[in-house]
Amino acid sequence: MSNRTINSTLHLRYEGRSLDIPLEDLDVGTLSSDRDVKQALAGYLDMPVGKLRYYVVDRHQTGNMTVRPQAVFG
Repeated sequence: MSNRTINSTLHLRYEGRSLDIPLEDLDVGTLSSDRDVKQALAGYLDMPVGKLRYYVVDRHQTGNMTVRPQAVFG
């Protein structure tokens, strides 16, 4: 586990759903790479990590994270 903030949460926007998952359940933290976060999330949700390929990991000053689809503008 990497520099986890107590009570921090990962908010996931996936296929029209929103989920909040405690970072301690994923065993990731602020120093975890995007790849590590996506792998932990895929394992937690029992899905292939490839489904998160085009998702972005946003880190917030609070220690929380958001995993969401890439925004496409234009």
